Amino acid sequence: MFSFITSLLPTSYFLPGWLTPDINPLHGLLQGLVGSCGISVLCSLLRVHLLLEERKENNDSATSGENRSSSGYQIKTKTGLVGMLQFCFVTGILAIVGSRVASLVILEFCLRAISGLATAGPESRKFLQQLLVQSQFSLGCALSCSLHFLHEGASQRWLCLLLAAALSWFLARQATGLLHHVTALYKLHSSQRYCGICIGLLTSGCHLLPILRRTMIITFFVAALAGVSIINQQFLSATEALRFWTPLTICYTLLVVYMQEEQHRLPTGQAVFNAVVVRLGGLMVLMLTVGRWADVLHILMCFLGEASCLIPNLDLLDAASSQDEEDYINYAKRERRQRPRLHEEHQR
Repeated sequence: MFSFITSLLPTSYFLPGWLTPDINPLHGLLQGLVGSCGISVLCSLLRVHLLLEERKENNDSATSGENRSSSGYQIKTKTGLVGMLQFCFVTGILAIVGSRVASLVILEFCLRAISGLATAGPESRKFLQQLLVQSQFSLGCALSCSLHFLHEGASQRWLCLLLAAALSWFLARQATGLLHHVTALYKLHSSQRYCGICIGLLTSGCHLLPILRRTMIITFFVAALAGVSIINQQFLSATEALRFWTPLTICYTLLVVYMQEEQHRLPTGQAVFNAVVVRLGGLMVLMLTVGRWADVLHILMCFLGEASCLIPNLDLLDAASSQDEEDYINYAKRERRQRPRLHEEHQR
C-alpha cells in the first residue's frame, strides 16, 4: 500500500536522477527516527552518569571533611520546544542521508576510535568519555544503516521499521524520564532511601558507563559489517572496489594521525569541531573524486547533523574534561596526605 502511494508522487518528473532518494521516504523517516531516539538515549544516560559521579564526589568530600569547590559546570536538560525541534531536525537529516554515506561515516568513526584508544595511553578514560559524546551523529548513522541492511528485501519492511521506531521512542522517553527524576529528586531520595530507582542507581550506578560502552561497541561492530556490505553492493567488479577502498584507507589513515596530534594542542571544544571539519572535508574530497553528486550533497548534510548534535551538548564535553581534571587533583591531594604518614611509618 505504501509503495503504491509513494509511486504516485511525482518526484521523478521534477528531480534529477541523483537527487531521487535511494529508499522509500517512509522507510528513511522511520530509520531516522530510530537513530534520533538512540542519540537521545545516549545523551540522557551520559548526563545521568555525570550527575551520579558529581553527587558521589560531593558525598565523599563531605564525609572526609574536605572543602570541595564547585566543579564549574552544570548539566543541562533539553526540554520543551528547543529539544523537540533539535530532535526533529536530526531525524530529518538521518532520514535524508543515504546508506552509502552513512556507512562511510560509521567506518571512519570506527577507525578513529580504534586508533585513538591505541594511542591514548594514561588518558584512555578521558578519551572514552569524550568519544561517547562525539559519537552521537555516528550512532544515529549506525542504527539507521544497520536497520537498512537487516530489513533489506523484507516483504513488510515498513511494519518492522514501525515496530523498531515505537520501541526506540519508548526507550528514549524512559531515559529522558530517568534523567529528569535524577536531576530533581536523586539528592533527596538517595539520602532518605525510599525510592527504588534512586536506591538502584546508588548501589549499581557505577556500572552504567561500562554497560553503555559495551553497548556502543556491539552497535558499531554490527554497523561496520553492514556498512562494508552496503558499500560493496555498489561495485560491479573487484577492480572498482579496490579503486574506491585504496584512496579511502590512505586518506583516513593520514587524517586520523593528524587529528590525534591536533587534539593534544587545542582545547576540547575547538579540537572536536576541527576534527569534524577535517574528516568530513576529507570525505567530501574523496567523494568528488570517486563518488556521486548525491554523496556530496549527503556529506554536506552530515555537517549539519554533526553540528546539531554537538552544539547543544557541549556541556557534556566540558563536564567530562572537568571531571577528569578533578579526579587527577583529588588523587594528587590524597598522595600528598599519605606521603608523611608513610614516611613516619617507615621511620618507626
